[in-house]
Amino acid sequence: MKKLVLLFVALLTMFVITACGSSDDTNGSDSENEETENTSEETEDTDEADASEGEASEETDMPEEIIMGFVPSQDSETIADTVAPLADQLSEELGIPVEGKVMTNYTALVEAMGTNEVQIGFIPAFAYVLANDKHNVEVILKSERYGSGTYKAQYIVSADSDYEELADLEGAVWAYGDPTSTSGYLFPAAQIMDEFEVENPETEFFSEAFQTGGHDNSAIEVYEGRADVATTFDDVRGELEEEYPDIMDKTKILGYTDEIPNDTISVTEELSDELVQTIKDAFLSFNDDEEMIQIMNDVYSWDAIIEAEDSEYDVVRSTYNKFGDSISLDE
Repeated sequence: MKKLVLLFVALLTMFVITACGSSDDTNGSDSENEETENTSEETEDTDEADASEGEASEETDMPEEIIMGFVPSQDSETIADTVAPLADQLSEELGIPVEGKVMTNYTALVEAMGTNEVQIGFIPAFAYVLANDKHNVEVILKSERYGSGTYKAQYIVSADSDYEELADLEGAVWAYGDPTSTSGYLFPAAQIMDEFEVENPETEFFSEAFQTGGHDNSAIEVYEGRADVATTFDDVRGELEEEYPDIMDKTKILGYTDEIPNDTISVTEELSDELVQTIKDAFLSFNDDEEMIQIMNDVYSWDAIIEAEDSEYDVVRSTYNKFGDSISLDE
């Protein structure tokens, strides 16, 4: 009898122990599940936080407004109204307000890009080289005129003058638009420096030289007889015929410089790569928009907008080296 009781107690003990073990396993499993669920929730929270931070970063990279800088090659009073539709269209393409701003000269425009007051600049080759060197401004596009991505500077003189070649200009009065203008100043000055072995054409070759503020103004100075020679892009006189119908008869082209890469659309380094690409695509799309291209033609005589690379402007860099520190953004 005692044996049966002992056997019963042993079996009961084993049953209790087994039941407790199962209960512990279940509790452990529940705890592990809870930990897994908590970890999953934490991961989701982290992912959501990372996504939010990414979105915030993208929003931070997007400026609230973009300013486009222009320097008038013609009448500064009308250029602001002329480029307004261009700014409006670009604003629609980018989804950001875009404003066109007229600058007094290329020096002011480059300085404004250096301080990020202007984010997109329509600047010629020389001003671009300066902006790239000093402020990491990047060229993204350039103009096409008459099917070419390059152009020449020209020397305009009075048709009834005795000037026949560049050597004849020694002692003449020179009118140029801006000291940072590639065709208005840099390339003509460099050519005279090379051909006549002078360091400063303004004082060592010409008897007098003065700024006019624009290519058209320079041509008019010769037309009106206030200057003997003007250096401009080729051929600014065509844009002046409506106001000065006889300008082609009263003036002539004495000569040209070497080829110059066309003026640029350049951007500041503060803009994100994605936004720069969007800006680039937007401008290129204007080639299929007659109104937009007409605006570019009215403002700068652009026939089309084409892609550009920094290396194309090495020829301008080598020309700039002739001047050293004699020309800077402080002028």
